[in-house]
Amino acid sequence: MRSKKMTHGLEKAPHRSLLHALGLTREEIERPLVGVVNAANEVVPGHVHLHTIAEAVKAGVRAAGGTPMEFPAIAVCDGLAMNHEGMHFSLPSREIIADSIEIMATAHPFDALVFIPNCDKSVPGMLMAMLRMDIPSIMVSGGPMLAGGTLAGRTDLISVFEAVGRVQRGDMTMAELDEMTETACPGCGSCAGMFTANTMNCMAETMGLALPGNGTIPAVTAARVRLAKHAGMKVMELLEKNITPRAIVTPRAVANAVAVDMALGGSTNTVLHLPAVFGEAGLDLTLDIFDEVSRKTPNLCKLSPAGHHHIQDLHAAGGIPAVMAELTKKGLVDTSVMTVTGKTLAENLAELNARVLNQDVIHSVDAPYSAQGGIAILKGSLAPQGAVVKQSAVAPEMMVREAVARVFDSEGEAHAAIMGGKINKGDAIIIRYEGPRGGPGMREMLSPTAAIAGMGLGADVALITDGRFSGGTRGAAIGHVSPEAADGGNIGLVREGDHILIDIPARRLDLLVDEAELAARRETFVPLEKPVTSPLLRRYARQVTSAATGAMYRK
Repeated sequence: MRSKKMTHGLEKAPHRSLLHALGLTREEIERPLVGVVNAANEVVPGHVHLHTIAEAVKAGVRAAGGTPMEFPAIAVCDGLAMNHEGMHFSLPSREIIADSIEIMATAHPFDALVFIPNCDKSVPGMLMAMLRMDIPSIMVSGGPMLAGGTLAGRTDLISVFEAVGRVQRGDMTMAELDEMTETACPGCGSCAGMFTANTMNCMAETMGLALPGNGTIPAVTAARVRLAKHAGMKVMELLEKNITPRAIVTPRAVANAVAVDMALGGSTNTVLHLPAVFGEAGLDLTLDIFDEVSRKTPNLCKLSPAGHHHIQDLHAAGGIPAVMAELTKKGLVDTSVMTVTGKTLAENLAELNARVLNQDVIHSVDAPYSAQGGIAILKGSLAPQGAVVKQSAVAPEMMVREAVARVFDSEGEAHAAIMGGKINKGDAIIIRYEGPRGGPGMREMLSPTAAIAGMGLGADVALITDGRFSGGTRGAAIGHVSPEAADGGNIGLVREGDHILIDIPARRLDLLVDEAELAARRETFVPLEKPVTSPLLRRYARQVTSAATGAMYRK
């Protein structure tokens, strides 16, 4: 056992003394030591209940003959960090989560690990650590929040963000907003739509690193606690069989994850997170792979923000196993891959009798919402290295559009213009210097995109940025424009009044300015350098790579 480095032999008597100080018995020290990484805190609604999940995991570990040892991980609530300086720290937290787990699991050599995340950066950060450490491991998330609402209908967090714009244009009263504010998020769990956290929890299940149900079993149910107990038991079986994450995450698992992502219409943030996760296993996942898989994978689901269904509906309709079973009908998922159940995906689907139980929620591959997947990768003179859009959430009127550039050098400037009624139909809002290095931290743009939707401009206005978007964003929101402005990208050369061509079916994003004019602008172009007071953000800006490669640290 790996833990023998810390527990066995004459020279480790001092180590055993310290373990006894924890209250561990000789018998417990002799058993496999299982690290339980718990991201619980009293700040993030998706994490406030994770102590319950951790206790269930530890019960499962003990039941299977192991000794669980819990330690913490940080987590940022992107909703609470939105639209202020806190959002600069959200994406950097992903790297800190991965690094801190590596520190804990190497300084204290556990035999196996169970990871308990739930919200946006904790899931990819823990997956990165899992693949980096490559010891027997399993993930069990805290589960999705239920949708909220009143007699007027269902709501979620994005409903509240968009309601701000509705109040601003006089379409909703403050009293109605106050009621929605109190009911839209009814309790613990990751926000109820196919936003980033739930997308990544579904991806963990899809790539075989979490048990079936991980992405969709609601947070408040007993089934989620039972799942956690089973995860604790299962990690002991993985240890016995020496099945490690890199034995599970193969190129075929990569393709499966991207295909299911496209079928679900998941968050554009997966285009940042999946390359970073798979990169830890030495696997390359490029923007071109996302686009290649998207072109041949039908979009089967329209969950909030793209539609009116929520994660609880996806679960009731058969969950991720049902989506994967549907995709197998067209040979779009490789079922021979290994999973943390110790069985292949084919065996899991057969054992679950996986099938679609509600074709209104999960469409048939023969009658999809669209023939192509939820995400498209655009390239062109404005984004030579690529840009990302959730095409499943774009209004038909905006799929092909020539728009007039309205240029802003920060999210705050753009949001003020939107709320001030200074944006018109036919505009393309350009927000630059918000990329991984230029931000720094690549802030999410949910407040401006929600304001656009709430003010009734979703079918008439585009937002183009070298920053990124919340998984809750809908509309013609094109992010991750690369190279970013801070790296000399052409988005830094755009001027007020320039024309932008958006052609999502053709995968084009072009600045309609001739090359001679662009060359003249480039001669005098000096990228804006924002003052950065945070030492952490200065280090991040020096180390981070392009959004086109997952905004990972340089190795």
